[in-house]
Amino acid sequence: MSFDTIKYEVGGHTATITLNRPDALNALSPHMITELRSAYAEAEADEQVWTLIVTGNGRAFCTGADVKEIPGDGKVVNERPYLSTYEQWEAPQEGTPPFRVMAKPVIAAINGICCGAGLDWVTTGDIVIASDQATFFDPHVSIGLVAGREVVRLARVLPRSVALRMALMGKHERMSATRALELGMVSEVVDHDGLLDRAHEIAAIVNSNAPLAVRGTRLAILKGLDLPLHEAEMLAESFRERVTRTEDALEGPRAFVEKRAPEWQCR
Repeated sequence: MSFDTIKYEVGGHTATITLNRPDALNALSPHMITELRSAYAEAEADEQVWTLIVTGNGRAFCTGADVKEIPGDGKVVNERPYLSTYEQWEAPQEGTPPFRVMAKPVIAAINGICCGAGLDWVTTGDIVIASDQATFFDPHVSIGLVAGREVVRLARVLPRSVALRMALMGKHERMSATRALELGMVSEVVDHDGLLDRAHEIAAIVNSNAPLAVRGTRLAILKGLDLPLHEAEMLAESFRERVTRTEDALEGPRAFVEKRAPEWQCR
């Protein structure tokens, strides 16, 4: 697929989406949001893609919404008539991967400045790694806006007091990659120049596992978070039962007994 504001590349069962407005610090314009949605849909529909990587080009990962494209009345920009589509009734998602409805895992590789809506990849990504040059903050209150879903999600990832501190101090305090690792907001910090290579290494490891089992496990965890424990356990068991009926579920034990690498078919 050809895009103007992002790059989309597929190789080795991995789709890599690169935010590519470096001169604008990868701020999200309405056109970029539309292209991201198309790229997510393409990756989810492509049978050869098992895992997604999202990263940024330049010194920023994403600095949130492009302030220059926010109307004077502060309303959310929509390309379709107002309230004519379901997503307009939801909280604005901007660049967020459709993590609630997609099956494939997303690896977020945070290469630099990450703030505002850029934090959505941190809070919804399945595996999040960061360059040692990455920094995190939320500027909403510093530009006169209420921090919305971004910090609501952040408060589910960070301790309450840390999330509030970040939200209320706005642009005046930034969290380092090392501190983000200490707090569990990211799972790994790597040398800046090796960030994308490491993201692909992780993707290759994920892809070495049975893809349908990976998706069922991911869905069991994410959907179970909103349920009481027993109901979450039962949901996870239903996903496990579904996957036992696949060819890959037979291939795994067979390969183990035959002492060879499994050949996953994703079916």
